[in-house]
Amino acid sequence: MLDPRPVGYVIGLLVAVLGLLMVPPMLVDLAEGREHWPVFFESAVLTFLTGSLVALACQNSRGREITIRQGFLLTVGTWVALPAFAAIPFMMGATQARFVDALFEAMSGMTTTGATVFAGLDDLPKGLLLWRGILQWLGGLGIVIVAMLFLPIMRVGGMQFFRSESFDTLGKVMPRAIDISKALLATYIVLTLACVLTYIVLGMDPFVATVHALTSVSTGGFSTSDASFSGFSAPLQYACILFMFLASVPFVRLMLIGSGKFRPLLFDFQVQAYALAIAAAIFLIFAMRVIMGDPLDEDMFRHVAFNVVSIFSGTGYGDGDVTLWGAAPLVVLLAVGAIGGCTGSTGCSIKVFRYLILFKALAAQLRLIGSPNRIVSPRLAGRPIEQDVIESVMLMFTMFILTLGLMSVALALTGLPFMEATTGAWTAIFNVGPAFGELVGDSGALSAFPDSAKYIMIFGMLLGRLELVVVYVLFTSTFWRG
Repeated sequence: MLDPRPVGYVIGLLVAVLGLLMVPPMLVDLAEGREHWPVFFESAVLTFLTGSLVALACQNSRGREITIRQGFLLTVGTWVALPAFAAIPFMMGATQARFVDALFEAMSGMTTTGATVFAGLDDLPKGLLLWRGILQWLGGLGIVIVAMLFLPIMRVGGMQFFRSESFDTLGKVMPRAIDISKALLATYIVLTLACVLTYIVLGMDPFVATVHALTSVSTGGFSTSDASFSGFSAPLQYACILFMFLASVPFVRLMLIGSGKFRPLLFDFQVQAYALAIAAAIFLIFAMRVIMGDPLDEDMFRHVAFNVVSIFSGTGYGDGDVTLWGAAPLVVLLAVGAIGGCTGSTGCSIKVFRYLILFKALAAQLRLIGSPNRIVSPRLAGRPIEQDVIESVMLMFTMFILTLGLMSVALALTGLPFMEATTGAWTAIFNVGPAFGELVGDSGALSAFPDSAKYIMIFGMLLGRLELVVVYVLFTSTFWRG
């Protein structure tokens, strides 16, 4: 019998903390002299009390070991409960959003997808803009912790390959996981502060710099303006490229930089492959645009580099209308979004390491076809790839492709045109951010999408952020029977 009390205790605490985090946006609105601050006060009280009561009701399970089954339930439950409460300020506040729109925005924030249903961001209260940034920052930190502490033990999508490099903590949550989480939090905060200071030094308003730092380091992509990042200077865009890249490499490598160890980051097999893929995509799109007659200058190169890194990392900041580049560059960007960043980062999508394992397994299979009697052991970064890792990765690829296809069809059945349905499924499943098509507003807002399409995308964002299997397993009778 699955005991939900340890799960309820942790989720209750997290919800209570979420309520406390509504205080900074309240103070911002209060300092600004706007009448919006009571919205965050009431939301904070409701959220904090609810979370505290749930944790209090389940406190007799405190200190108990969390099993793998409870780990699955905790992971999914966290990403369902937090967006539900995070949506309250959007419904009560200046946006006066309906439930579906508020939940969409909150889920997009917590999953660091970055798709939005709100236009007119420039006119929103600063408290709401900060709240959107906080949600993405929390979601980015949360997924790093899940990827490093839980998924390797859950054997999800080949993550067991990192079990020895990561931390065997599931079932021993206290105190080992707390120590690791503190180190991750410290690294995350330092990177965020560095981003804030860099943006300010380069001329960005302190408040705008803070929000964009929160959404850059989380690779979330929420902005304070409908123009997203296109309204900022070239130095700011190059700085953003740097921080989007750093946020989408393994945080365990960034942690080592604090002790002066740069070599593990520079020679990490994922980081090298990721950097090479980014360079190849930039060169390919740049060459395509030159061939099509676009001017060969720094401005064009910067726009290409910015959008490639933005989509590769899953940040989703906008810098101009990429659909104007032509069909071929757009296809490259869609492919880039389906690759994603590195494991153990805030980056999105399938992840680079799974592609590397897939290519190694395919190469090994091709060698076996030519020489059936050979003993072939695929290796990655000098380590043998075990068969269960290969099978797990193959399952992950299959599920991503099937889910993308099914979600595209489901969105088309809601009445969306082909472009909107396809890119809507793409941006939700891979947590990229932008969607394309005539129904997408000039600001990138998806407010014109039907409610049914929004609910489908909400579920898709949850699936993609938690890497499919973690969610799908809850729909099996075997999981609940134990």
